[in-house]
Amino acid sequence: MEHEVTKAQKLLNEQGLISEPGWARSEIWEYNRENIKAPWYRKKEWDYYLFNTEDFAVAFTISDLGYIGMLSASFIDFKEGWEKTDSELEIFTKGKRYGLGTSTKDAGASCSTKRLDMAFDNAEGGRTISMEFRNFCKEGITFNAELFIKEPDMEAVYIATPWKEKPTAFYYNCKRNCLEATGVVKLGDKTYEIKDGTCYGVLDWGRGVWTYDNTWYWGTGSGTVNGELFGFNLGYGFSDRSSASENGFYYKGKIHKLEEVEFNIPKDDAGNRKYLEQWTVNSKDGRLQAAFAPILDRSNFMNFKVIISDQHQVFGRLSGTVTMDDGEEVKFKDFICALEVVRNKY
Repeated sequence: MEHEVTKAQKLLNEQGLISEPGWARSEIWEYNRENIKAPWYRKKEWDYYLFNTEDFAVAFTISDLGYIGMLSASFIDFKEGWEKTDSELEIFTKGKRYGLGTSTKDAGASCSTKRLDMAFDNAEGGRTISMEFRNFCKEGITFNAELFIKEPDMEAVYIATPWKEKPTAFYYNCKRNCLEATGVVKLGDKTYEIKDGTCYGVLDWGRGVWTYDNTWYWGTGSGTVNGELFGFNLGYGFSDRSSASENGFYYKGKIHKLEEVEFNIPKDDAGNRKYLEQWTVNSKDGRLQAAFAPILDRSNFMNFKVIISDQHQVFGRLSGTVTMDDGEEVKFKDFICALEVVRNKY
């Protein structure tokens, strides 16, 4: 458990298997598409950004699932407890339409449809996000964003894991937390100016070949605690995690790894999850003990027969204690974050 990979290498060998499964603090693996042993319609690549202030959050996605491209943007209002998400779908993208790169250092990706223009780009000292989403949510309004993203000098969580039942299926992912955003977001006639030190977030950068039916649990948060950049990535539920988890906290420029975690979501008498009641989040090694107070559930269910997606991304505030690798205990209170449970068949 928790095998750290430290030697630079190609992600996949000639047989299409992960050369060395595990986790890393930096971009150790070279993503080599030429060794993928799967047809074009099974490959999955995405760049997903999520940023939040104390009052609201915004999210942007460019993803290519081979047979379909999924492009989306979200605005989440914590004060009033509502969210708006809209998406554009394009068929038979085949991993070639959006310019998604092979390295997390390459921010470049873009899409353009009748309603949406969105671009992620490299810039001096960081990267940029530019978006115009017309007739957003079919309400006749436009959702605009012009953001500069500052990347801190901080370790990240990279993970490369296969599936037991299909070893040539793989999950290669990086979570770059504690990115700082500045700029302007406009939703209809309302403008939100984002100033220095008020907005933090994550890049969820993923590449892989998945099996058809998967459920995952993911938690992410970025901000400051005790005057230091502070964040976390928690994830479990799919692929073979016997080599490593992706659980860790970011603090003082370092990633502090945890063992397996569990989201304890309350249920009603019939066994249905009550997503908007208080959860607990704990790690099996006892280093993380926290309570999660939900604000809203950004839920979505899609059923296109072959493609089915049941999503619950719950935004709220996390309070608790985490023990760092050096034994320092860090307490955090009402830390804005998102915890999600998603089942996808695609």
